[in-house]
Amino acid sequence: METTALSADMVLGIPLFDEAHAALAEQINLLLNGPDEQFEEHLAGLVECLEVDFRLEEQLMEAIDYPATRSHREQHARVLATLHGLAPGDIENGRKVAAMILPWFQVHLATADTALAIALQIAGRAHGTPAGQAVPAARVAARRRPAVVN
Repeated sequence: METTALSADMVLGIPLFDEAHAALAEQINLLLNGPDEQFEEHLAGLVECLEVDFRLEEQLMEAIDYPATRSHREQHARVLATLHGLAPGDIENGRKVAAMILPWFQVHLATADTALAIALQIAGRAHGTPAGQAVPAARVAARRRPAVVN
């Protein structure tokens, strides 16, 4: 299958977002291109990565009283519901869903996440962490998954 990656035009200039988005692209790549025996592990890694990223974005939206929070959260919920709805062991459909996530993500990033990034910059939160909060440990762990060696 084709390798997935974030392109330069997908960088928002908020380090936490950019790092998380690169990690998501890496997780999608592992899911699409990894061996079948590791599919469930890679799917769990992608879901964890998305949940942590979405949680942080939603905390940031709440911190600045972002007006588009509801629609942004709904987009996140749809993706997670789709992934959680996959039948265990259904690798074929799992890969089909994973293949659709990167195109969805590119549109989401170009629209919803870009608007959020601008709002965060205006609110003085361009570093991407809610006031008084550190980056959640789960986010760092999800971002640093070991590469698969065959």
